[in-house]
Amino acid sequence: MKKLTTSLFALALLAGCNVLDKDPLPSISPANFFQTADDAEAALTAAYDGIQGTGAYAQELNVVGEMPSDNCTSTNGDVAAMERIAWTPTTSQVNNIYREAYIAINRANAVLKYVPALRMVEARKNSILGEARFLRALSYFNLVKLYGGVPLRLEPTESGAPAVLNLPRATSEQVYQQVVADLTEAAGLTPTANATRASKGSVNALLARVQLTQRNWAAAQAAANQVITGGGGYALAGSFKSLFPADNKSESVFEVQYAGNPDGGTSNILPDLLLPSPPATFSFPKFNIPTAELLAYADTVNDLRWRFQGKTNAGRDHGSYVDGGRGNSNDDGPFVYKWPSNPNGFNSPDNYYVLRYADVLLMYAEATNELSGPTGDALARLNLVRQRAGLAALTPASAQAATKQSLRNEIDRQRRLELAFEGERWFDLLRYARHNQAEAGAHAVTALDLIAQQRQGQRDVNYLLFPIPLGELNTNTQILQNPGY
Repeated sequence: MKKLTTSLFALALLAGCNVLDKDPLPSISPANFFQTADDAEAALTAAYDGIQGTGAYAQELNVVGEMPSDNCTSTNGDVAAMERIAWTPTTSQVNNIYREAYIAINRANAVLKYVPALRMVEARKNSILGEARFLRALSYFNLVKLYGGVPLRLEPTESGAPAVLNLPRATSEQVYQQVVADLTEAAGLTPTANATRASKGSVNALLARVQLTQRNWAAAQAAANQVITGGGGYALAGSFKSLFPADNKSESVFEVQYAGNPDGGTSNILPDLLLPSPPATFSFPKFNIPTAELLAYADTVNDLRWRFQGKTNAGRDHGSYVDGGRGNSNDDGPFVYKWPSNPNGFNSPDNYYVLRYADVLLMYAEATNELSGPTGDALARLNLVRQRAGLAALTPASAQAATKQSLRNEIDRQRRLELAFEGERWFDLLRYARHNQAEAGAHAVTALDLIAQQRQGQRDVNYLLFPIPLGELNTNTQILQNPGY
């Protein structure tokens, strides 16, 4: 199946965080909806829809993953709080991500509660349950990275009773434990590989990222190795340029599917927010403009991810970015070029990479280096990414592989250059900051350096987390705000 589309019936049933507190239609309730295998499929599709929206991967998760970082800048007021690291409990991105993550979680919870009792093919039932656990884990992982401990809702919200709605925050450790538990369970239920849906490959790739974030190096290495050796058929694309737009290629481990259909809510609006006009529909100050520092940091002469590759209707194509060259402030200069399709009036069909094989290789190299230093095993995985970019393979005699620290620096560099604009840079900088708290000087640049740049030199650790949204504080009497807000 190329694209996931959500049945209106399922969306009516599973529309929001309190989706099951009343019947959306007089004849529909959880008890009489979950009757057949088709109902299970519809409910799962609604859960996938929960990660497609603008509060998730169609906009906000990319914005918060790049705009606070050293990769991107913008003069657009809609992303000013991210640009300046000046978010508050009322900032739109802070609210939107929190809300839509719990929509996805609630839909996954409904699947996990009601599908086990259905009579259907057991293998497919197991896969549905595994996919739902993956989606819940992904949503909680996004929440805990951004907000710290959050309420753990593991049942669908079927009542408006205060005891149901008002839950205290779990600790960050408890949320991570739940994420790992869901992924561990999902690994035994899902098929080996499927780019359009959760699979063993995507489960283990996400688990590697979770463990890397927690500095559990051996567990991260083992999970990444499961993707590499697990028979999923993953491989780097022959050229970096061919990866974009995302379209379920062999390098894709998991991507969010978009059909470009405005009526079905399955459109990706990022291309119109990022590209110059034309091809974007309108001319306005764009989100996520590549910084001059990043372009100076990249090798725009030799690196195939960054060097000039020819002209397109968007301007001068440099692989990861495009020079608009339109002669005006809105549409001149560099722009992100990883969603290069015709934006189609904010209804792009371009998919969104959540996990791809190059990232898995880099995670494996990082975890291996942290465990054992610059081994041949770590270099072999890293070199696959470097050589696809047209860079020479490293050897034990290379300066970048002289010590654990030098190879750590090189892996940091390759993560930034390979995954630029894909929504991971700020999250890498956050975990680098926490790594430096345990091992001073481990990473040359961390989120705290960017915080200091934007906040009058103050390395304010409170900004390593978002605040809890004001709407949640106003409705949940059991929840407490993060320090500093």
